[in-house]
Amino acid sequence: MSKTNPLGFLADQLDSWREAGTFQRLRKLQSACAPVSRFDGREVINLASNNYLGLTTHPKLIEAAIEATRKYGAGSGAVRTISGTMDLHLELERKIAAFKNVEACVVFQSGFAANAGTVSAILTPEDHIISDALNHASIIDGCRLSRAKIHVFPHRDMEMAEAKLAALAGVPGHKLLITDGVFSMEGDIAPLPALVELAEKYGAIMMVDDAHSSGVLGRAGRGTVDHFGLDGRVQIQVGTLSKAIGVLGGYVCGSRDLIDFLYHRARPFLFSTSHPPSVAASCIAAFDILEQEPERMRDLWKNTEYFRASLKAAGFDTGASETPIIPIMVGQAKTAFAFSRALFEEGLLATGIGFPTVAEGKARIRTIVTATHTAEQLDQATEILERVARTVLH
Repeated sequence: MSKTNPLGFLADQLDSWREAGTFQRLRKLQSACAPVSRFDGREVINLASNNYLGLTTHPKLIEAAIEATRKYGAGSGAVRTISGTMDLHLELERKIAAFKNVEACVVFQSGFAANAGTVSAILTPEDHIISDALNHASIIDGCRLSRAKIHVFPHRDMEMAEAKLAALAGVPGHKLLITDGVFSMEGDIAPLPALVELAEKYGAIMMVDDAHSSGVLGRAGRGTVDHFGLDGRVQIQVGTLSKAIGVLGGYVCGSRDLIDFLYHRARPFLFSTSHPPSVAASCIAAFDILEQEPERMRDLWKNTEYFRASLKAAGFDTGASETPIIPIMVGQAKTAFAFSRALFEEGLLATGIGFPTVAEGKARIRTIVTATHTAEQLDQATEILERVARTVLH
């Protein structure tokens, strides 16, 4: 008697992706994350990491991780609410709260967990969420998990955002207005001042996910709230420890009441073992470096403007990018993935992005510049892009 495979439908889907040219395999990193990295046995210029400030290899982060491991061991041994809250975790949270000029902070195991855990914890099915159409998947999942009613407005469209809020005036339930600070696929910045005005006008909670603006915008990398001078007017700030900070994790900043509530109700916090001491210690060191080495942000922005100008001069469409995230718009996912593979063969790692990460017909190569790229490396990257584009795109 033959047995049927109950997971056979997965193989069918994988085959359809292979036929469409959109099946992706994981590339193997065989070195430190650096401007030139070794992937799959090949040295390539790395324009695919979130290591904005080059902190993944900073000696002070490495030393802090080693020292903490020797003192505390490899792991914490428990979730935060049982016996896994170490003095290092609390020190990191105090440091972030002071850095962000808020009352308190809680660190999550990832930025995804911070967004999804917070939204799903504070809202109920009786509440309402007003969300930018291009918000990160972690926000979308948090919205769905909350079971609140979701109202999506077109990307950065303040007229429609206000219309959504106005339609909810007098409707029972809490209202949460939520946006990315910097959008991870477009590289543009949220119109946060206008959003804050709307939140205050309609009595909504204002929440911003500053994952891609932490370490990138604001004084010493404090994010979009500081960048726009909006301290005290954004009730919930989310950030990441795994991009410009160079390590791992996410955090939520706000009032003491908000953080105490999340200690009790945020499920990723309650049911995940806390960060290893090495992670907490290296994150603490990273925040010191943000203050002590401002030249890193200056170099990041110098490289960003230089590379974007080079791409535009070469005729590439970089969309609405205003930040180190610089997409090269190509249209179809199959084309983007083929372009990315061809670039790798020529010595450049730049990621192809297609549906469902971005809308159909909006596929692109996403490049991310860091502070530690040299002008020569960026020039070489532009030359490779131009040369490969002539073959793949024409």
